[in-house]
Amino acid sequence: MAIILTMDGFASSSQDITARCQRRMADCGIRPTAQRMRIASLLLAEPQHLSAEQILASLRQAGARVSKATVYNTLNLFASHGLIRQLSVDGARAWFDSNVDAHYHFHDVATGALIDVPVPEVEFSRLPPPPPGTEVEGIDLVIRLRKTGS
Repeated sequence: MAIILTMDGFASSSQDITARCQRRMADCGIRPTAQRMRIASLLLAEPQHLSAEQILASLRQAGARVSKATVYNTLNLFASHGLIRQLSVDGARAWFDSNVDAHYHFHDVATGALIDVPVPEVEFSRLPPPPPGTEVEGIDLVIRLRKTGS
């Protein structure tokens, strides 16, 4: 049995991650096929931001025979059911965020890295009123970073 150290410092077995993925998928109404489980286990093992290309490369490196279309279709299914969150940060590619709790992001423009920013760390003093007949559903905030002196 493989033991994986997650980003929060807790050791998890691959069985724990599989069980957690199955539970989260069931909670979102997603049937856990073998392909979906492989993708979910990779993405949901820890809080992270991955592109479809990174997920495809990791799966293939691990020996999985999976098509690009399957990865994209699965990620779109996961996002539409709320299992993950799809992000468009720079227009170049979509990122898939395993953390679906409310939060914002720092984006390192040089490396492309995304870093979670907790909601309480950001203050909005005023928002414009929404158009008549609408209400604010959420706020997406991306704070772009660059190295100083560049």
